[in-house]
Amino acid sequence: MCGIYGIVKSDGGVGAQSVDAGLDAQRHRGPDAEGRWADRFCALGHRRLAIIDLSEAGRQPMSNEDGTVWVTFNGEVYNFESLRDELERLGHRFRTRTDTECIVHAYEQWGTACVSRLRGMFAFGIWDQRSARLFLARDRVGKKPIVYSQQGDTFRFASEIQGLLADGSIRREVDVGAIDAYLTWGYVPPPATGLRGIYKLPAAHWMTVDVTPEGLVAQTERYWELEYEPKQPISEAEAAEALRETMREAVRLRMISDVPLGAFLSGGIDSSIVVGLMAQLSSRPVKTFSIGFDEAAYNELEHARRVAQRWGCEHQEFMVRPDALAVLPMLARHYGEPFADEAALPTYYLSRMTRESVTVALNGDGGDESFLGYERYLANRMAEAARRVPGSNAAAALLTKALPETGERKGVVRKARRFLAAAHLGMAERYQRWHSYFDDDAKLRLYSGDMLPAARERRQLHWMQGLFDGVGDLDPAEAAMAVDVQSYLPYDLLAKVDIAAMANSLEGRSPFLDHEVMELAAKLPASLKLRGRESKYLLKRAFADLMPPENARRGKMGFGVPVGEWFRTTLRDFLNDAVLSERSLGRGYFQPQAVRELIQEHQDRKTDRSLQLWNLLMLELWHREVVEAAPRVASAV
Repeated sequence: MCGIYGIVKSDGGVGAQSVDAGLDAQRHRGPDAEGRWADRFCALGHRRLAIIDLSEAGRQPMSNEDGTVWVTFNGEVYNFESLRDELERLGHRFRTRTDTECIVHAYEQWGTACVSRLRGMFAFGIWDQRSARLFLARDRVGKKPIVYSQQGDTFRFASEIQGLLADGSIRREVDVGAIDAYLTWGYVPPPATGLRGIYKLPAAHWMTVDVTPEGLVAQTERYWELEYEPKQPISEAEAAEALRETMREAVRLRMISDVPLGAFLSGGIDSSIVVGLMAQLSSRPVKTFSIGFDEAAYNELEHARRVAQRWGCEHQEFMVRPDALAVLPMLARHYGEPFADEAALPTYYLSRMTRESVTVALNGDGGDESFLGYERYLANRMAEAARRVPGSNAAAALLTKALPETGERKGVVRKARRFLAAAHLGMAERYQRWHSYFDDDAKLRLYSGDMLPAARERRQLHWMQGLFDGVGDLDPAEAAMAVDVQSYLPYDLLAKVDIAAMANSLEGRSPFLDHEVMELAAKLPASLKLRGRESKYLLKRAFADLMPPENARRGKMGFGVPVGEWFRTTLRDFLNDAVLSERSLGRGYFQPQAVRELIQEHQDRKTDRSLQLWNLLMLELWHREVVEAAPRVASAV
C-alpha cells in the first residue's frame, strides 16, 4: 500500500525532482521509503508502505530488465506468485519476489490487457519509453484511487488530490456541478472531484497518455464489468460449497504478508466470516479491532466481543466520543474532495488504533453488495411489486400523510414514511429519493444563484437513470445492488476506507471484493441471496459454523454515527459556527434562511436533519481546508 505520483510533459525537461512536492504531500501513504525516476518526458515517484519483500529490492519505481518500462504501484496483486511462474515460463527474468515486478512483466507480455490477469487491488502508472506512453490502471472494484490533471503539455497523476495540489501549479477552482452531485449523494461521482481540472479515473478503467508531436493524447477505456446473467443452474448445497472454497482462497491470499496483520471486526455477518476463516487458516490468534459509541443504538461492541471470544482473538476496542471530532478538518483535507459519509470518522479512529499493532487489516467490506445485504434491496423489490397493484399509489400517498414526522433517524416510522413517499416512482428516481442527502425538491428550496440550474435540470437523476438503464431487466433487488457496485461501493464506501486507513499508514484488504468471489455471487440466483425477507441467505448457511447463532440472527446495524444527538449537544456550537458563519453563507450556494431552518428543525427535534447537516458541515470544511488552503509543501517542479 503506497502513494504514487507522476508527471508527463510533451515538451520534455521533467527531471526527478519534479515529483518531490507530490510525494511529500502523500508521505502518510508510504512512510517507509521513497523513490523517484525520470527520463526526458516522464518522472515517476513513489512513497512506500512495505508489505511484501521488505528489502531494498522492493523499492519503487521499478523497471523491467533493460530499463525501458517503469512502474509506480499502489496496492496488492494477490496472485503474483502464480503470475510470476507463468511469466518466467514465457521467458521473463525477475530480480525480486515482489508483486510490483510482476506488473512490469505482465505489461511487457500482454500490454494493456495485463489488467485482466491481476487478482487484487491496484492503481499504477507505467511509463513505456519505447512508445513514449503512460499507462494508468485502476482495479476492478475501485479499492485504490487515481486522480489526474492535464494542463496543456503537462499531465499529472497521484493517489490523492493533495498530491496534485502540492506544488501550487493547479488552480483551486470549484466545480459547481460536482458540488450539486455531492449534495445529492454525499460523494462526487467520477470523473469529477469537486475541483475543476482534477479528475478521478473510474474503477475498472485504464487510461493511456501518449506523447505525440501534436502534444499529449489521452484515451480511457473500461476493461471489466460484473455480469449477473445468465444465472448458474446450481443447487443450494453446490453453491454453498463453491462459495466456501472461493472465500477461503480469497482470505488465504490476503493473509500473505511480511508484516503483522489483523482484522476489523464489527460483529456483523461479513466481518465475522472473515475473522472465522482467518482463525482457521492461522496458527496464531487473530488480532481483531472494534469501535463503539456510548449511544446504544450505534454500538456493536458486544457482538464483536462474542466473535472474538469464539475464536480466541487478541481483541481491542475503542470508544468514539464527540470530543474526538477535532479531526474533522484533517479528514476533509485528506479526502481532498467533498465527502459526507459520517462513518469516515470512526473508520479513521479504528484505523489509528489498529495501526498501533499491525500494518495490514482485513475487513468485511463488499458482502452486502454481493449478497443483497442492504434493506434497500428488499425495499426496491417490494416497491416494484406494489406499483403493479391498482390504487397502490393513492393508498401510499394517504399513508404517508397519516404518518407523523419524527426526530428519530433510525425509527420505524421514519423508514416507513421514506419508503411510502417514493414507492410509486421509477427505480432511478426512487433510489435518489431514498439515498440522497438532498433530493431535487429539497435542493430547489435550498439552492441560490449558480446552483439552481443543476437542480432544475435534475442532473443527478439523469446520471442514476443511466446506471439503471445499464443493468437491464434484473430482479429489482439485484438491479439496485448492481447500481451500488458502480456508484456507492467504489466512490463512497471504498473511498472512505482507503483514505481513512491510509491517513494512518494502514493497508486494508477486503476478501469479499475479490473479483472471483463477486463474479460467483453475481451469477447465483437472486433467491439464494434474498429469500423472502431474509438477506444474505446463502452466506449465513454456507458459513453457519463460523458465527455464533446470535450474530447470524441479528439485524444489520450499519456503521452509523450518532451525529444527530451530537449536533443538538456537544457539537451544536461547532456546527453553527461553521455552517452559519458569514464566510460559509457568503459563498452564495444556499439561501441563508433555508440553512437556518434546517438547523433549527433538527435542534428543536421536529425532525432529524443530521445527515443533511453533516453534508453541509463537511462541504464547508472542504472549502476551508482544500479550496482556500495554500500548498503545504514548497514547489518542486
